[in-house]
Amino acid sequence: MIMSYGNDTLFITDLDGTLMRNDKSISQKSADIINRIVGMGIPFTFATARSYQSAMHIVSPLDLKLPAITRNGTVLADPVTWTLIEKAVFTEDETELLLKIIPEVKDCGFTSIWHGDEMSKIYCSEGEHTGGMLDYIEEHRNKGGLTPVSSREEMFEGNVGYITMIDSHDKLLPIYERVKTYPCWECVLQLDAYSSDYWLEICPENCTKAKAILKLKERFGFKKIVAFGDSTNDIPMFRIADEAYAVSNADDTVKAYATDIIESNEEDGVAKFLQKHLL
Repeated sequence: MIMSYGNDTLFITDLDGTLMRNDKSISQKSADIINRIVGMGIPFTFATARSYQSAMHIVSPLDLKLPAITRNGTVLADPVTWTLIEKAVFTEDETELLLKIIPEVKDCGFTSIWHGDEMSKIYCSEGEHTGGMLDYIEEHRNKGGLTPVSSREEMFEGNVGYITMIDSHDKLLPIYERVKTYPCWECVLQLDAYSSDYWLEICPENCTKAKAILKLKERFGFKKIVAFGDSTNDIPMFRIADEAYAVSNADDTVKAYATDIIESNEEDGVAKFLQKHLL
């Protein structure tokens, strides 16, 4: 069935595993289709767990106009100038509490610290790093963006905006259960899109993809939300969307919340949906 959408409908997609292919790129076909619909004045943007610094290079083929949702809703960024529109940080009390209750972060994670409008990823060089964390350090060794410190306490110095931990599901699950008992922040445990590792991500209260989308809906007066995703951190935005489409490679738990299933990320599923219904 061909749906009917107006210019008061916001189309919003996840990146990794949804709009992006497995080689971490956006295909030329997807870029061409998206740029056509944006050129027609149709509202389109993305919501990702990536930092805006990481996302900006990936989405560079796209001619986006609306604010981008990054860091799972903790940051809104202008996709043209890549300046920050909004950002969230933990309070001093929350930072002290996190330092106390997640001692494991020294070995399997990093913190994201704000210095003005610049964010640095901080990890402990003295940690007994897990395999997933070692892989992450190695991947970023030549890219930059990871700053070593010598203690766990130093990882929490400054304005903490995000915490990431990488390990197996069995190792991270008890940490997740411990952290989520506190109502003063948001946390997500999900499988990495590119490996068998799991990621536990902790961000300030009221910072999720869903809550950031609702901000955009109110700010720009959108009447309808159509969302695309593949992973468990997309479930909250599926719940608040009027229509939600899971790519065929999505986690089964995500598919259970979907309006329908579309083609996979490797088959340009999001772009083909947009082409079919908007072009």
